[in-house]
Amino acid sequence: MYFAYGEREISYLRQKDRRLCEVIDRIGHIDREVDTDLFSSVIHHIIGQQISTKAQATIWLRMQEALGKVNAETILSAGAPKLQSLGMTFRKAEYITDFAQKVCSGACNLEAVWHMTDADAIRALCTLKGIGVWTAEMILLFCMQRPDIFSFDDLAIQRGLRMVYHHRNIDRKLFEKYRRRFTPYCSVASLYLWAAAGGAIPELRDYKPKNKGA
Repeated sequence: MYFAYGEREISYLRQKDRRLCEVIDRIGHIDREVDTDLFSSVIHHIIGQQISTKAQATIWLRMQEALGKVNAETILSAGAPKLQSLGMTFRKAEYITDFAQKVCSGACNLEAVWHMTDADAIRALCTLKGIGVWTAEMILLFCMQRPDIFSFDDLAIQRGLRMVYHHRNIDRKLFEKYRRRFTPYCSVASLYLWAAAGGAIPELRDYKPKNKGA
């Protein structure tokens, strides 16, 4: 499944911003895979912190093979040492078992999170060990498909903004200017800024000042 967007979002962003319009026209429609299960998405994001996408996928596959069905019960039955043996750090294994315990006890109600506002859902997810604001925002975008997520803490988003708009630095005030411009479709704008940051338009360059002595 891919992040769902169409002509309504694209037309709005084209009208609001000439440079983003040019990026959209150059890149075309972006198919970005998303999770559909919130429980799995939380685990994916905990596993994936500070490792490659390939390594994340490998560990997730090992979990499926070792546990059969990955749910709160099978995770708690396995325990943190077993999870660590699948290739993750012991700290991540502890975060995942703590999350599973909260789900089993009812302390974390994932169904309720689906019905929260963006801000409340981020706050709820941030109560979980190993989940910070950036990770929560990525879960909202890439699992819950919330349409208006724009993460200041995402370095690639900041890089994309520098490249598309020729900024040297992106401070909070400047970032919020773009958030207001792109809302209520910040998530789609994020997809295109990620693509730009990743080199989808070769002639764009990063205007960030180089470190002295580099």
